[in-house]
Amino acid sequence: MLLPLDTPQGIADALGYLQHHLHELTERQNISKNNINTTLAALTAQLQQLTQLVANPPPLPIPNIPPPPVPSPLVFLPPALMARQICPKLSCPSDFSRERHNGCTFLNSCSLYIHLALEKFLWALMFFKGGRATKWSKNVFCQKANTGVFPIQTWGDFEQ
Repeated sequence: MLLPLDTPQGIADALGYLQHHLHELTERQNISKNNINTTLAALTAQLQQLTQLVANPPPLPIPNIPPPPVPSPLVFLPPALMARQICPKLSCPSDFSRERHNGCTFLNSCSLYIHLALEKFLWALMFFKGGRATKWSKNVFCQKANTGVFPIQTWGDFEQ
């Protein structure tokens, strides 16, 4: 900016100082605009990815549920052999770590096994070997130690 020749030196210095700061503020504003545009572009890309996931969700994994045992055909046994029950060999459910997405599968496997074999809910606690399930199982046994009464009395109590 050109100043008249008769401009006092103090005013000229002040105007020069203000022009310098105006230039610095303009540069900072441009840097901020670039940062905002970069952030906006990244957020837009993430929003597009999320929109695609909502529109086309990936398929849910199919849980590995063991097939139920095949019932054997009816065989009429002599009374001596009927006294000695022959139980089919059942595969045990996989260990339970108290993850919500595995809960129903675990309970179904336990229900089938207990119905066909043991008919006791304590058996299911053997498979509480990791994560939050271990802490829950320990709490159940601590309640029994403190009160003298096991807090779970039936399979229905266990399921709840």
